[in-house]
Amino acid sequence: MFALIGPTASGKSNLAIKLARKLNFEILSLDSLSIYKEIDIASAKPDEKELNLIKHYGINEIYPNEKFDVTKFIEIYKKIPHKNIIIVGGTSFYLKAMIEGISPMPKITKEIKKEAKKFGFEKLKKIDPEFASKISTNDTYRISKGAEIFLATNLPPSKYFKKNPPSPVLPEIPIFEIEIDRKILRERIIKRTKKMFKKGLIDEVAYLESRYKDRRLPALKAIGIKEVLDYFNGIYDKEKLFEKIITDTARLAKRQQTFNKTQFNTIKAPFEKLENIILNNLKNT
Repeated sequence: MFALIGPTASGKSNLAIKLARKLNFEILSLDSLSIYKEIDIASAKPDEKELNLIKHYGINEIYPNEKFDVTKFIEIYKKIPHKNIIIVGGTSFYLKAMIEGISPMPKITKEIKKEAKKFGFEKLKKIDPEFASKISTNDTYRISKGAEIFLATNLPPSKYFKKNPPSPVLPEIPIFEIEIDRKILRERIIKRTKKMFKKGLIDEVAYLESRYKDRRLPALKAIGIKEVLDYFNGIYDKEKLFEKIITDTARLAKRQQTFNKTQFNTIKAPFEKLENIILNNLKNT
């Protein structure tokens, strides 16, 4: 088992499929958008032929109106019946959570969820200044999670986490990273965006909006989807829409590279050299 990471559009999926065929491995996708059924073009997930070629986990697991977080991703990993897998994708936060582990959450009832929604940042700060100091004032997700923990356990979240420390989920594995020049990456992003438009990105987003009727869903806030929704609102014409998706994707790629650089000790090499490096590394272990 090993991980393959890198910025969006750097060629991770193609390389992973190639390696999986050579090694007789399967693939666990580290992609927070490919997890959703019906989001095929915006996620740039492997096509049906590729999915039939190599068994993939973490793709087409849930519908866009179903909740998903890193704990559910770990559940998917734990259900894989073997460990001959390549963990690949751009959502490296999931990989970090698997390496470091996450604390078990207390049982959260519907009543607690409802009550937690009444919490604001200031209320949570009074209960737990330490926890509040680590999140932003408008981070509604973490504010809600902190409130739920407090209401379920009567403990400030920071004390709860100290009493329930995380334990690693993954064994120690090699992490390989695609190294790519910024100019080349931008060219790949442009090429992929053109492909998405040609395959029917706008029609896919129109279908998603019509079917789910809730733009607040996390899945509909993803890059490639949120820009098309703005296009529907008349904020962009089609040319500006194309440019906006490229710009936002390039910014995401930069954030991914920064995260990978600061969070992991990787074996890094250009795409064209990484395959042999990975194969040689596995032979020697």
